Parts: sequence; structure tokens; C-alpha cells
Amino acid sequence: MSIQTVCALPSVLNDGGELDPDFSGNGITQVYFAGSTSSMANGVAFDSRGRLLVAAKVGTPGGSRFGLARLLEDGSADLAFGNQGSVIGQFEHGFEAMASKVHVLPDGHILLAGLHYENAHRTLPALALFDQQGRSIQDFGGNGRCVVRLPGNLSMGMRDIWLPPGGPGTEVCDVCVQTDGRILLQANHHFEVADHAGMLIRLNVDGSLDSTFNGRGFVVVRHLLMNTWLSSLMMQSDGRILVGGSINFPEEGLLARYHSDGSLDDSFAVDGFMTFQALEHSARVNQIVQHENDDVQCFGSSRDPMHCLTLKIHSNGRPDVHCNGGQPQLLKIGHNGCQWTAAQTLPDGCVLAVGATFGGVEADFILARHLPDGQLDCSFGNGTGWVRTRLGRSLDTATSLAVQADGKIVVGGYLLDGNYRAVVARYLG
Repeated sequence: MSIQTVCALPSVLNDGGELDPDFSGNGITQVYFAGSTSSMANGVAFDSRGRLLVAAKVGTPGGSRFGLARLLEDGSADLAFGNQGSVIGQFEHGFEAMASKVHVLPDGHILLAGLHYENAHRTLPALALFDQQGRSIQDFGGNGRCVVRLPGNLSMGMRDIWLPPGGPGTEVCDVCVQTDGRILLQANHHFEVADHAGMLIRLNVDGSLDSTFNGRGFVVVRHLLMNTWLSSLMMQSDGRILVGGSINFPEEGLLARYHSDGSLDDSFAVDGFMTFQALEHSARVNQIVQHENDDVQCFGSSRDPMHCLTLKIHSNGRPDVHCNGGQPQLLKIGHNGCQWTAAQTLPDGCVLAVGATFGGVEADFILARHLPDGQLDCSFGNGTGWVRTRLGRSLDTATSLAVQADGKIVVGGYLLDGNYRAVVARYLG
């Protein structure tokens, strides 16, 4: 295993990784949610017209709500969407809510995924469906909203009363949409302190539970009866489903694969599961991406110390020995730790990853580009393969990314400037 700190300077540099001055004047814009007191962007996506959708957790005088905003190509609010460019709401009447992911469906409808707060301590995965003007699609769930409840309260998770800025928390909900329109959700069930099990759930296009998936609509993901925590969900090109996260304490990185019917794919790694450590330290997977040759690359962090982590494996779940000898590769940025939170493959086989450093005013956005072989692309970021961006006077946390058709890179997240503020930065690709 290696800890990367620097690239050899390439013979040709480009402007990849520089902030785009054509976006909001300086490459950075705050996302406006009418009537909000705070906001944290957790997911970004583009619609067919190149407009940017932002999913967020929004603070209001009545508590936290989900937020969905739309920006025009220049970074300004799209005032034709919702109320002055955004929609703020709850999945159900009751306590509070947050949004974590946004997907644009083939028919143009906008699927928002997040968490419904059942009370001050418990969460449930939830969805909302909107048209292109920000209006609810009434025939989805109940009046356009759907809170997922499973038998035995198995979809009920734990709320972070205090979410450490930039740190990996318990409020995780990921979503994928199949080509037939059915919806895959990933969540975590909280039994008690330090005892969790991952949940893989499939819904029909109308938001109802798909009973054909594992015979009951969901799968309990638990490895070796250990504490199992899921942070990422990915659907492979062949329809099989990969989930990632961690098991045990101290944590080990976890990958598991399932067939499209919800049965465990025991041809993957060892009986369907793969676990790993990072230089004898604990590890967590936050994002999984797939390459054209079906190889898989996961992104996350080591723990104690916390460094950015990548690991490349073959489609059968075996480590790629041609990438860092098949071992996790760590990148140290800053003095107080860092992690990758999201990643996306590019048409040329390269992979972008975003994340954050930690430590007060030292907490910044980080963005990197990796070559298809898993190594940092030293033509990016002025020869280092990565860039670090300080947005404000305090904590900056990157949570998500999307790539425009012209290759420009949009990163969503938030900064702390009095209150949390959702922000979007655009970089040259």
C-alpha cells in the first residue's frame, strides 16, 4: 500500500481543476431556498436542458425540510422552477425531513430521495416525484410523496442529533433507477447503539413495494452477523447490484453484490462479500463506480488516521494487482484528515472524485481525477492530480458531483458562514 503525496510533473498541463469564471462570475454560487435559515447541498444532477438540480437539507423556522433547487447554466436561480427557483417540503406531515439525492427520469420527471424524520431520533427512507416545474406528481405514492416502511420497522434508521461537519454520519440514503423505472433504495436499520444492518429495497414505479424483489421487496444486508453499515449503491451494466460501506468496529471496508432478483451473488469475492482494511487501519466505502471493462473502483477513507482511499477491483470481486499491488491506495491532503465522498466515471475511462479535508478553517473542497488504471492523473490540478478549494472563512464540505456535456465539473456541498449554506462550484474539465 502507498500513501500518495505528489505526482511527477507531466510534460503537458491543462487548466483542468481551475474554477470556471463563467459560472456566477467566480466559479462559485450559493443556492437560494426561499425562506430558509440554512441549507446543505447533498446531491446534484443535470436535466436534459443542462439545468442543474440540487438536493438539500434545508433549515426553516419550523425545522429541517427537504430542498430541491434548479440553477441555470450560468449558476443563477431558475425562477421558473417552484417558488423563486426552489421547492421546500416534507415527505409526510409530522416531524422533519432532508434530501440526499436527485435523479432525472427519462420522461423528465425529477425523483428526490432522502429521509423522513419520524421523530428526533429515528429516520425512514423517503421519495418525492416532481414535474419539470417543481409540482408534485400526484399518482406517485401519496400525493407525490412516499415514505418507505417495512415490516418490523426494518427501514427505520438513526438520526444524527449532531452531524460533525464533513465527517461521515449516519444519515445516509442512496438511490438508483432501473431501466424499467423501478427504484432501488439503500438505507440502514438501527437495532441499538453500534448494531446496524443495511437495507436494500426495491419499489415499483408508483412507489409501492416490489414484492418480486427477494420475495418481499427488500434484502437485509448483514455480513458475518457483524454491525453492517451501507453508504453507497450502484447498479452494474448487467443489472447486478453492488452496495458498499463498512462492517465491524473498528471498521473494515465492505462490498457486496446481489442479482437483479435480490438474491446474493455468491460468485462475487467470497460468497458475495468482500472486506478490506487500509494499511492495517479501518476503512469505509462511500462511493462505487464501474469502468467500461466492468472493473469496479471504490472511494472512501481510511480511519485513524483518516485519508482519502481508493481501491480498484475486478468484476469478480478480486483486487486488481496491477493497481497498487491490489491494495487500497491512500492520499493525504492537509493536516487533519480527508475523505472522498462521491465519484463519477468519464467517457475516456478516467474517474473524478470529490471530498473534503477536515479541521476548522482548514476544511476545504477537494477534487481529483484518476486515470483508468487507478492512479492520479497528473495532467489535472497543475500537476498534482487534485485541487483544493477554500470557499469561505470556515468549514467547506463537498458532497456530490455531476459532469456537464462539455466536460465542466460541478461540485455540490456547503460552507459554514454563520449558518450552513448550500453551495455549488464549477471547475474546468
